[in-house]
Amino acid sequence: MTLRMIPTSGETYTQILKSTMLMGGSSLVNVALSIIRNKALAVLLGPEGVGLMGLYQSIVDIAQTAAGLGLGGSGVRQVAEAAGTGDEARIAQSAKALRCISMILGLLGALLLAALAFPVSDFTFGDYQHAGGIALLSLAVFFRIVSSGQTALIQGLRGIADLARINVLTGFFGTVITVPLIYLFGTQAIAPSVVAIAAATTLSTWWYSRRIGAHPPRMSVRQFGQEWAPLLRLGAVFMASGLMTFGAAYVIRIIILKDGGVMAAGLYQAAWGLGGLYAGFILQAMGTDFYPRLTATADNHVECNRLVNEQTEISVLLAGPGLLATLTLAPLMMSLFYSSEFHGAVDLLRWICLGMMLRIIAWPMGFIIVAKRAQAIFFWTEVAATLVHVGLAWHFVSKFGTPGAGMAFFGLYVWHSILIYVIVRRLTGFRWSAANRRHVLLFLPASVLVFSAFWVLPLWPAIGIGALAVALTGIYSLRMLVQLLPPEMMPAVIRGWIAKFA
Repeated sequence: MTLRMIPTSGETYTQILKSTMLMGGSSLVNVALSIIRNKALAVLLGPEGVGLMGLYQSIVDIAQTAAGLGLGGSGVRQVAEAAGTGDEARIAQSAKALRCISMILGLLGALLLAALAFPVSDFTFGDYQHAGGIALLSLAVFFRIVSSGQTALIQGLRGIADLARINVLTGFFGTVITVPLIYLFGTQAIAPSVVAIAAATTLSTWWYSRRIGAHPPRMSVRQFGQEWAPLLRLGAVFMASGLMTFGAAYVIRIIILKDGGVMAAGLYQAAWGLGGLYAGFILQAMGTDFYPRLTATADNHVECNRLVNEQTEISVLLAGPGLLATLTLAPLMMSLFYSSEFHGAVDLLRWICLGMMLRIIAWPMGFIIVAKRAQAIFFWTEVAATLVHVGLAWHFVSKFGTPGAGMAFFGLYVWHSILIYVIVRRLTGFRWSAANRRHVLLFLPASVLVFSAFWVLPLWPAIGIGALAVALTGIYSLRMLVQLLPPEMMPAVIRGWIAKFA
């Protein structure tokens, strides 16, 4: 019998920070690229064009999710389990099956969207003018499903550095492809640019995954079936979850489109992109590295709960000050990333930031349900979340206009955070650690204070309160992060400086 070494708390914190910073470094590059890309698109297309791009991307997301059968999530788990055995032949066998099924599903998904181009155009826009663009998007569906299979290979083997490089390449290609196409051809180039970016992403993921299982063993039909069956069983749950998530996003965009037109959809797209910009790299790192680690300890409730608490602590400390800064500087960020035409999205962005703060807190707990393969619970919580999100959006958008979509997102995570906590308490006896309770009781009231200041005070006093909150929480987070790291991980000069001034 072999005993698997369980990392100590200090080692786990270091591992979380390393993976988060690695993905965060690539995200910083993407932020710089997105400033160029978003500014160019805002100037060249205006809110209407940005809204159209958001609707096209939602259509691709739904089609990819439906045809992909959750391959990304189930593939990560299957490759991680094969890697845990240390058997190169089994890894190569899983890789071959994953590549094969992703190609088949990609082709089926592309054919499905192309065949449904006219009804999808009519349902979304109320006419058939966009049917040609939607049919072209079928190529993007093919490339994205193939890419998700290749990404699952890398993630299952925890190739965090390669995933970070892929992030940078995706952002780079997204900029150098999209901007010239839009400049030359205007709105007619939106669908081709989405396809070109998907193709470039597939090329990047192929390059970094090409050596995984490069010499697979010969496999019989029965062996393929043994690999595909668990992929599809677990993948069906991920697919259902993804369909509800992207379906809700699609329906909410349609609600906004019907209420305020394409310009309102563009404002929503801009606010959503900025609201998730800072929190996105933390959530991405969480799914990339944390999920495989949690899966390995899913049967050990004490260890599982410890990992979730540690991931939550790091995530809150990293995300909190950034989200407060976004709340405070929302108008400046809209001008920086887009243009003055998008200032109507400022209130919407602030509501989304409040929701993102709760999302950062709730997400680590949600991974417990997935790691323990509580498929029925996972499915019904996703159903409930979809109904709550769409229902709140329908109600609030009709009453308050586009900002109502942000209110709905915030309301969703108030409800969802409480529900997930109750569920994981029953599954593993999970409780938040004392440190996490302290962090949450700092950042949530600070977020509400800054948000409220912009409603009841003139602009400059509100900005002053926000700047003070950002500075104080930033110092607090820095001190806490330094204390969590083992002494050898932090240079003595830096530790001394922080201890003296922070």
